[in-house]
Order: sequence, then structure tokens, then C-alpha cells
Amino acid sequence: MEPSLLNPKHHPARMAHDVPPSSVPSAFLNWGALMQHNALTYLEKPWMIYVDDTGAASTWSYSVFIDVSRRIATILHEQGVRRGDRVAIASHNHPDTILVYFACWLLGACAVPLNMSEDDQRITYIIEHSGAKTVVSKSVYVDRISATCNGCNASIIEMDSESDESLWYERIRSCQPYEYPDSQLDMRWDDCMVVYTSGTTGNPKGVVLIQQCLFSDCSDIINWFSITPETRMMCVLPVHHVNGSLVTHATPFLAGASVVLHRTFSPRTFFSSITEHGVQIVSVVPTLLAFLYDADAAADGVIESGFRNIICGAGPLTCELAERFESRYGLRITHGYGLSETTCYTCFLPTGLSDAEHTYWMQSHGFPSIGVAIPANEMCIHDSMGRPVPDGERGEIVIRGSNIMRGYDANPGANSEAFAYGWFRSGDEGFRLHDPQWGCFYFITGRLKELIIRGGVNLAPLEIDEVINRAPGVQAGICVGFENNMYGEEVGALVIPTEDGTTEADVLGYCMEHLPFSKAPKVVLLTDQLPVTSTGKYQRNKVKHLFAQWKDTQFRKG
Repeated sequence: MEPSLLNPKHHPARMAHDVPPSSVPSAFLNWGALMQHNALTYLEKPWMIYVDDTGAASTWSYSVFIDVSRRIATILHEQGVRRGDRVAIASHNHPDTILVYFACWLLGACAVPLNMSEDDQRITYIIEHSGAKTVVSKSVYVDRISATCNGCNASIIEMDSESDESLWYERIRSCQPYEYPDSQLDMRWDDCMVVYTSGTTGNPKGVVLIQQCLFSDCSDIINWFSITPETRMMCVLPVHHVNGSLVTHATPFLAGASVVLHRTFSPRTFFSSITEHGVQIVSVVPTLLAFLYDADAAADGVIESGFRNIICGAGPLTCELAERFESRYGLRITHGYGLSETTCYTCFLPTGLSDAEHTYWMQSHGFPSIGVAIPANEMCIHDSMGRPVPDGERGEIVIRGSNIMRGYDANPGANSEAFAYGWFRSGDEGFRLHDPQWGCFYFITGRLKELIIRGGVNLAPLEIDEVINRAPGVQAGICVGFENNMYGEEVGALVIPTEDGTTEADVLGYCMEHLPFSKAPKVVLLTDQLPVTSTGKYQRNKVKHLFAQWKDTQFRKG
């Protein structure tokens, strides 16, 4: 085992409730055993409905999907891929991507998703750093992958699946399905994904997840949302990220449920797809809620169709946006929180809250609660020395449990920092409040590295975001800490206005009225786009340069 990675069976950061990872129960010891079970159990039952950008839908049964995935595993094996090898995947939201994931996991190989919206330098770095033995690429990306892989050791397999007569499908038809592993072969400790973080500076870190991470996190999501074989979920998030790949694909597959996979997200068709395909659960990020609200998307018949859960996480949700969305659509947001390093979700709001309780936890504390810890992990709030802080006091959100990653790939320094004090340190600031019925409710106030330090005082960005987004004439906005010679950092705001002639002065005046002078933005800039990652997280540090002209300005009250 690489010395920079955890021992996944014994490391304290992978132990929750005094139960070592090796003692965590699992219905399956390897992903192949799950595939075999589902192939025998669900046969021609629909597993995936794929909706392309034209709205055309195609359905894959369990038996056909699993059979094709097994044949792709054979192709990978013929290419030299063995248990423990890594396979990079250049694709997008399409059944092909999930087919290759499953093929890798059947082999005991490790999938390395590539976000093809990234630049070539980053793509090349991920392929080389991960040590991928081969790159499976959809045809549209093959030329780019060939250029970026020039000099790499990885071979390239082209997936041309746009026609039933393609060479790719001919190759699939001509080979035999790969044999299932023995159901008693314990592959829970095998690496199954390396997901590279979407940081804004420096090289990304490779988050190494093992098969047990998937089984643990997905099992808890199944139980939390009462997912059964009759449940249908929907995916509109990119499947190169854990939210799209694991929450809305691995989870329903483990439950014997089904999924509607969209090529891309569209506010125009989001709700109509839910009703047309009988979807009960969808996972989104806050940015998509804002898109739906701003587009005034029609949700006629959604509740009546049986839809019941809109899961939201992986980005900053404000009380303002939550209240607007829930009031307009009559849909309760199930807010949650997690990271790639924790497989995905580590906590959710309980689904059994009364309306009054839901409103209280979403609206009464300045930040919408991210909920209570799922059984697979424990959570806490620590100070910088790894000591728990009292309820209500801010500190770092820390997590430990069987859904925690094996570590950052080939990065002992990052692992040493992330796993100090026996917990995974999230890098997010937050606090918790105890409830006698439900336990501890957690809140996130922002990234520790994004805290604005003005005159030696820490300011939480999300707290300021709340006020900015309540200002009349603001469609969406974020605060930005920018360099200032008087206070070290000052507060700015980048705002997308509505179309009613909102000015910088309007937003500035509102914020000055509703925030202490120290926290209020001193400069407001209007824009038509906020900087976000492909998964909807704001990239505040990317726009600091827009405020450079105010570096030497001393802002005075009044």
C-alpha cells in the first residue's frame, strides 16, 4: 500500500460509533456480486432512462445494461486492465459513462472521471498523476485526449456509441461478458474511484474512494429517503462528480431502483421530466434551484405525480433562496452536506420534520441547517487544535466513518493535514445546535480558506451572501474578500442584477442598512455571471482581481 494513503480497515478517521470499518455490515462484498444479484432479480425491469438534449428518451433494462457493462469489462481486460489498475474516462452525462464505471468496479479497477470542461493542462495532469493505464473516451473527445496524452503511458479506447452500427458496438457484440467474481471475494477495500478536486489554484488533489465507501454512503441514502425498487430518481448533475455518479446512480442501483439521466440540465424541462417519467427523488445544487426560480419554471402536477424529495447540497444555499423556492413551488428542500472526500453526503435534514420544524431549521439561525449526521459517520465541530467546541460556537466541521476516503493520492502532506487528530478535517467552518429529538443539527458558514479577515476579525462569506441576496433587484450575488492596505482585506460584492435598473448604489445602500459597517460590502460590481465550478460551488478567489483598484482605499462609515 502506498505509504501516503490510509489503511482503510483500521484508520481512526474511518471509524464511527466505535465500530471499525472491517466490522461494518454490507449486503455485498464486491460490486460484481451486486451486479449479478440485480441481473438475476430485476431482469427486464427498467434501470436507466436516458434523455438527450433533444428530449428523446431511450430505456435500458437491468439485464441489458449489466450485460453490456460486463462486455466492456472484457474489452478493458483485453486491453490489459487488471484489478487495481486505473482507467480514466473522458465522457459526459451518458449511459456510456456509467457502463464504464460499472465495468471498472466489476474488474476491481479504479475509475478516474475526467471533467471535459477543464483545460488541457489539467486533463493531462490528472491522467498522468493518476497513473491511468488506459483512457476510455467518447469519440467527440478522442482527438483532444490523443493530443493531451501525447507522451503519456496510457492507451486510448474510443467509445463511438452514437450508432448501433458503430465499431464500438460491433466490438461489444463480438466479445463475451466478463465473469462475475466470487460473491465471497472481499473487494470492499479495493480502490474504485479517484475523483480530482475542483480547486481554483494549483494542481487538483485526487480523492481515493474504495468500494466500501460506495456501499456505506449509498446504503444510508437509501435508508434516509426510503428508496425501494419502485423508486425512480433523476440525475441532472454532471456524472464526473460524486453527486451525479454515486447519489443518483450507485444508490438506486444498490436499491434495485431506477434513474432518469439527463444529458444536461434545463429549467424548461426539469419539472416536466419529473412528471413524465414518474420521478420521486432528484439531487441538485443550489445554483440549479436559482436557475429554476429565475426561469419561473412551471411545476404543474409535480406534487400530484408522486414527487417527494429534492435533495440539495454541494454548494452554498442561502436562507433567502430556500425560502423563495419553497414558497413558490410548495416543495420542501432536503438540505444536506458532504464532499468528494466523504464519498458524498454526510448529513441531511431529517425527512420526518414537521413543517414548523423544517422552517425553523432552515430559516431561524442565519444559515439553513445542513441537517444531522447519517449513521455511516460521526460529525463534530473542532477548533484548530482538534478539540470539540461548545454548541453554537464556530469551528471546523470534522467527520469520521466508513464513507471517508482512503486519502489523497500520492500526497502525504495533504493527508497529514486532512487527518490530523483522527478525524477528516473538511476545511469548512460551521457550528452545531442540539435538539432533544433529532440530535445535533449542523450549519456551514463558509470555507475556512475563504474567510474574510478584516482588521484581524474573521467574517463568514455566507452570512454576507444572505443579505446581498435579499437586496431588491438582486438576482444572485456573492461577497468577495479583496486585498486592502488599510484592513488587510475588505468586503466586496459581485452581483447579477434583475432587469429593473438596479444599480451598484442600490445594493450597497441595502447592505449598509442591514449589516454592520465592518461586514457590509464597500464595493459592489454588477456582472452577468458568477464564477462557479461545474458542480455549482462559488469560486470567490477567482474574482478578487476585479477589486484591485480599491487596494489603497480607506472606506469610512457614512
